[in-house]
Amino acid sequence: MRQYRIDELRPKDYENLKAHLDEHYGHSQMEQLYWIALQENLLNEVQAAHTKCQPFCFAVELKQDSITFELLIRTRNRIRCDCIGYATPAQRESIICFADNLFVTLKILS
Repeated sequence: MRQYRIDELRPKDYENLKAHLDEHYGHSQMEQLYWIALQENLLNEVQAAHTKCQPFCFAVELKQDSITFELLIRTRNRIRCDCIGYATPAQRESIICFADNLFVTLKILS
């Protein structure tokens, strides 16, 4: 799995990240997992055409000592589809910017 991972989180960083993600992105069925919607203007041609599969998202997994941003763009409506795939360069850049902005917003040093 391709991913962007930040490790060596301090306990306070974990608590701040968890509170922020819970507040803004809700809880998922898996406690440590959050689904972040991808902006529509970043969809590739196949994803844009698959309106029944939308919205598209990427997963964020928060653990006590790390946070991982998956670089797989998926739909939560289906397990397999041609529209599911690794992030395009623009999508990847957006995910990394999301991660970086999260740390800036919460004043977490990495």
